[in-house]
Amino acid sequence: MKQKIIFFSSAMLLGAAGAGLAQGSDPFVREAPAQAAPVLQGASAAVPAPAPINLTGVQNVTFGSPRSSQNGGVTRVVFDLPDGVSYTLTPTFSGLRLDVQGARVLPTVSGRLGDNVSEYRAGGGQATLITPYPLSLTAGWQAMEATIGSGGRVLILDFGAGVKGGASPELGKLVRTVAQGSAPSAALAPAPTLPAPLPTGTVSVSTAQTTTARATTAQTTLPPGDTVAPAPGGALPPAPALPGADSQTLSALSGQVPGTPRGALLTPPRIGKNPGQTRVVLDLPPGTAYRIVPGGIGLRVELTGVSVTPQVVQNISPELRSWRAETTPGGAVFTLLTGAPTTPRSGWRAQLLPPASGDLSRLAIDLSPALADLTPLAPQEKLLAAVPAVPAARGMAILALSASYVRPRVVIDPGHGGRDPGAVGAVIEKEVVLDVALRVAALLRAAGVDVVLTRDRDGELNPDKNTDLTLRAKMGTPGTQLFVSIHVNAMDARSALRGYGVETWWNPNHPLSSSLAALLQTHVVNETGAYSQGLKNSQSLAVLRNSRIPAALVEIGYTSHPVDGLNLQDTNYRDRVALGIAQGIREALVTGIVDGGAVGGAGK
Repeated sequence: MKQKIIFFSSAMLLGAAGAGLAQGSDPFVREAPAQAAPVLQGASAAVPAPAPINLTGVQNVTFGSPRSSQNGGVTRVVFDLPDGVSYTLTPTFSGLRLDVQGARVLPTVSGRLGDNVSEYRAGGGQATLITPYPLSLTAGWQAMEATIGSGGRVLILDFGAGVKGGASPELGKLVRTVAQGSAPSAALAPAPTLPAPLPTGTVSVSTAQTTTARATTAQTTLPPGDTVAPAPGGALPPAPALPGADSQTLSALSGQVPGTPRGALLTPPRIGKNPGQTRVVLDLPPGTAYRIVPGGIGLRVELTGVSVTPQVVQNISPELRSWRAETTPGGAVFTLLTGAPTTPRSGWRAQLLPPASGDLSRLAIDLSPALADLTPLAPQEKLLAAVPAVPAARGMAILALSASYVRPRVVIDPGHGGRDPGAVGAVIEKEVVLDVALRVAALLRAAGVDVVLTRDRDGELNPDKNTDLTLRAKMGTPGTQLFVSIHVNAMDARSALRGYGVETWWNPNHPLSSSLAALLQTHVVNETGAYSQGLKNSQSLAVLRNSRIPAALVEIGYTSHPVDGLNLQDTNYRDRVALGIAQGIREALVTGIVDGGAVGGAGK
């Protein structure tokens, strides 16, 4: 009997772009070091390619129609496995590819399946799950098969920046290429014995695994980034700045090179790769006009007065999955397919640079999902509308006995302090969060809110960490409406490029904590243009669970990421973060978070 083996590959195809000018003429463009394709330990150097798909006799067997769900920072995708179906899994720069044999893959192109799966494409014997970050053999994803209550088998795929597993030996014991009903593979370790079927719709898991997961969650008291040690060699270096670049001015969506158009043929774009950021340089002859159109799948660069040779280059970098050149009646179009959506304010920056030599100007476009809006706020934007007084609550100290309404009170908690620096990378967490907290406090106080800071200088409440966290949470005394903690995130050096953007944590300490977290996340992302990592509640955090009022913790960026670290260093970004937090708090106070409900007595 022919043996079937599982095949994992993380081959990363780097598209080579031709150059009209030598790379040396642009010192800010540099290539990433060559990378060898990882090899699965114990695998033969010569792994045979999967056999061609043969659908003879199985035209009625189909594969596809995945189900998805989001739990905290993990996106789960589940495929049904008909009898006789086999598959291989290939992690790549842009996601996970499934090559399916023994069934017809249903042709499908669908959008977002969750925070960590931005697109699903299927057809021609393959199904691809597009992720906003590259996958390796051991990070960003994991897979297993299980039996559901109906007796059918399913393939379960989990995606997330913090998910571990991938092609590890443990995963190799869980994932099988042969679905129930086909011959087992002697090349694989025996699959673990599955427990008795559970009620319909549930997935069977190991009791030991469940117990361990619950124990870990119960013992967790700190946000994930607080347990990350500083990288031995320091934070990853950012990309070299463009000559004369001004991050405080939004990139122009259109422009024109001085001179008279002559319909010249453009050379392919030149690509510069840096940690967390990819730079695309188009050499434009005199008279060329351009228009940049951001969108959900990337950037469209429309050019007039030039021509191009139609071409497509794929698998370039995590930030640039592919580029396509096409001719148009008046010129040409370059489509840059990015790893994350772009907006007029975020995900990219561009600048038209004068010629380095000759007469070709350079349109330099930086791509990174971590690029946020660093433009300064106008003075009138740094104001909040007044927050109305709230009915006095029992236990609240009132100076005048006749007072029935008082200013709403909130607690702002800048994390860490004193001997506890928090996350250290491009910035030191305790310094940045205190700076942002003071800005939030100033905005709220000007709007009529009574703000209590857990610290207003570099210090801790108690040398003992657990006691310090408990004291912070207990500052939400009777009559206090909300508790908001501010932190900076981080990931270890090996995963640093996977962590960027804003996320907000909540715990089930109060029925309205999740609603407060949602308001904060929405307003901070809207103000900064930062990448949204969504809402998180998969871990029990001491500063949240010990609070008796609606509480949330905002992670305002990753100090370990080379681009996000620059955001955190920028005072304009901090202004925008502070405004977003203040706006979220104000909306929670004024609306009571949910229709018809008040937060600790807050009224409209």
